[in-house]
Amino acid sequence: MFTGLLFFFLVFATIGALLWTGMQIFRTQDDPLADRLGQLQNAVVVSAGERSGPGTRGLLNQFLRAITSLPGGADWLKGSEKRLRQAGYRGERALGTYMLIASLALLVSLGGMLWLERNNPLSSVFGGLVAGGIIGFIGPQFVLGKMATRYRLRLQQALPDTVDLLGIVLGTGLALDQAMLRVSEEMQYIYPALANEFYTVVMQVRAGQERSKAFNAMARRTGIEDIKALSAMIIQSERFGTSLSQALKVYADGLRMRRRLRAETAVAKAGIKMLFPIVLFILPVLFVITLVPGLLSVLHNLASLGK
Repeated sequence: MFTGLLFFFLVFATIGALLWTGMQIFRTQDDPLADRLGQLQNAVVVSAGERSGPGTRGLLNQFLRAITSLPGGADWLKGSEKRLRQAGYRGERALGTYMLIASLALLVSLGGMLWLERNNPLSSVFGGLVAGGIIGFIGPQFVLGKMATRYRLRLQQALPDTVDLLGIVLGTGLALDQAMLRVSEEMQYIYPALANEFYTVVMQVRAGQERSKAFNAMARRTGIEDIKALSAMIIQSERFGTSLSQALKVYADGLRMRRRLRAETAVAKAGIKMLFPIVLFILPVLFVITLVPGLLSVLHNLASLGK
């Protein structure tokens, strides 16, 4: 029994290591201009399976095409690609690598459950395979969802300072594209996630996309309400010719206020969250430490009286 549990633990530890290693190894730096030109030159349609290329890319494309042919495979690919973009993984091999790791995790989970249930009845084997399939299918999506949440949190934390710096740079007389490029260069080592998002917007505009569409794409890509509001503000300012630098300064102050309120809310919730560990782990230990010595002394005295 202990050997089976140890094998099960090692299997899922291996899956986690594969997921993390694959994401880190195959994560490439965003090249927005190349991505935009590639989109203009090649209509990549996942649902139709129109993916081709030599070498490793060709193998990954064939693998994606095979998944697309499965029932529900196209929706799985679309949802996975959307979550990968929300997590900051936008390289050309990101989707193929993730699907390969997710498929391996599913196969390993099914194989491990089948090995654990090898001596059990058929009904138990079937139930184990169903449980293993659910774990292997949901596990990679859960990890990817956590990575997307962490990426959005980094963007949320970086937004006030970045917007404030953008307003200052715009106040010096630079145009919006040059100001965003300058801000992305300055913030690259402090807030690389948001700097890459700004750089992506600038490169998309330089590649020929309309500025409003580029900002709307950034808002959809990140899924953060503050970035949606920032995009709408910039688009409206450009459309009506109003001063953007002053509006950004006021908006940055509002973002700082919301960030401080979120921090205060998190501090207020910490006491309630600590209640459960205290009740479950600390109070029983205190009861044992304070009551057990007295209880043992009473039992010892009762035993002495009995003699």
